[in-house]
Amino acid sequence: MKRAIISADDFGLSVEVNEAIEIAHREGVLSTASLMVAGPAAADAVERAKRLPDLRVGLHLVVIEGASTLTHARLPLITQADGWFSSSQLGLGVDYFFRPEGRKELAAEITAQFEAFKRTGLTLDHANAHKHMHLHPTVGRLLIDIGRTYGLRAIRTPLEPTEPLYAAGTYTDTLGDAALRRWTGLLRHQIRSAGMVTNDWCFGLAWSGHMTSDRVAALAAHLPEGVSELYFHPATHKNDLLQRLMPTYEHEAEFEALCSEGFRAGLHHSHAVLSGWRDLEPA
Repeated sequence: MKRAIISADDFGLSVEVNEAIEIAHREGVLSTASLMVAGPAAADAVERAKRLPDLRVGLHLVVIEGASTLTHARLPLITQADGWFSSSQLGLGVDYFFRPEGRKELAAEITAQFEAFKRTGLTLDHANAHKHMHLHPTVGRLLIDIGRTYGLRAIRTPLEPTEPLYAAGTYTDTLGDAALRRWTGLLRHQIRSAGMVTNDWCFGLAWSGHMTSDRVAALAAHLPEGVSELYFHPATHKNDLLQRLMPTYEHEAEFEALCSEGFRAGLHHSHAVLSGWRDLEPA
């Protein structure tokens, strides 16, 4: 059986992102969104979500290249003076794994983000992490251990198989891609050992920011058996913040893809059942 979870990241990053998510849910196939609780437009995102009872919302944990929930004074080691996490995966990865104070600050921030989500009054549907930082074993473990106390039961595993990508369009596999696929095994083990659920496959990595209508229509028609999450970064307009953070991303094209008839037709062609995280049972 083929199941497809259609999701959007960065809910709360900007009003333009929030607008696209609301429209894509009302008029397209988007069913879930992941909230940046410290995003500049988080309050606007929560307000929209409360008007959309069928939109499932989870936590988009930010521990890299984004605003922290706690102040820099509380997180002097892992944030910059402006209260943002750096963009260095290597630097943060070392602090999170090898430095006890870094792990202590990380745990405090993850707790604060779950607390912020709880205060929204929304039901916690799932969790994942910005830039897939929960693939880091320390981040993944803390996300699971802390999330469990807030009712977390579903987490994304960013495992993207190559065959559907080759079938859907131009794609070149790299050693880095292969290494990432193997590394996801640790995260999947952590999730399942905690009694939580996860997806089998995830699409949106190789074409991150470029999940355009033609690509996703072809991809949807070649989905593999099992549960596939297809995630997007939509926006109605690319404002200055999006341009600075993701200059090459085609936000507006990804928004259009979520509402395209070709995407619907591809899902129908592959006999994929549109699903949500709550439909999944533990392995």
